Parts: sequence; structure tokens; C-alpha cells
Amino acid sequence: MPFQQERMPFRPWEFRPETGLTGDEVDLTGYPIAAVDGDIGHVDEATYEVGSSILVVDTGPWIFGRKVLLPAGVVERIDTVEHKVYVDRTRDQIKAAPEYDQTVDDATYRDRLGGYYSETYNGPDTRM
Repeated sequence: MPFQQERMPFRPWEFRPETGLTGDEVDLTGYPIAAVDGDIGHVDEATYEVGSSILVVDTGPWIFGRKVLLPAGVVERIDTVEHKVYVDRTRDQIKAAPEYDQTVDDATYRDRLGGYYSETYNGPDTRM
């Protein structure tokens, strides 16, 4: 019987256990954000609520000063010595995400964003 691969489930609004972040013990504000293919900006704001954690990223000149919202689930690791956050998406994937509107905080946008990042998830394999 061939062995099957299973992907770890993607939980968009939770920091992954392997990041080492279990709460708000590290203030990520100001940390640069590195996508898999280059830097995208810095953390402007972070929330750490269980089941609704996010990073608001100021992209500076990369996307004409636009801010993007990243669900905590895209964070692959946090380097507290280097003060840098690494995410597991490309710059193009982040740029193509549903646009963040700072004036609106609604469930419909969060559902769209969570769905978008779930579709682009290539998480670690779990092998039986």
C-alpha cells in the first residue's frame, strides 16, 4: 500500500506552535517581514488573541505604501535575535491577497482573506 501524504491543517488566525510564540510575550511591532523571496516591509501592528491573531504590515514603497493584513498562520518562524518575522508566502502571493481596508473590520473580509491564504498554503507534510 503506497504511503499517503497529509498536510498539516492551516489555521490562518493562529501562530503555529513552531514559531515559539504562545502569546504577546514578544512585541513584533517594528520587526521586518521576510517573504520566501524577499522582504516586504515591517510589522506596524500585531494582535495575539487566540483564534484571531494578525499582523498589519507596512509595505513602504514596495506596494506604494499600502498596508497588508497577514493572518498569523502564515508566520513560519520568528527570529527574536535578528528581530525578524519570516512568512511562508511569496511577495506575489501577498501582493495578490484581498486588499486590506483599515477602516473596515468585518467578518466577510476576514473570511475572504483566510480562504485566500488557506488556498496558498503548502504546509509541512505529515507522514504516516
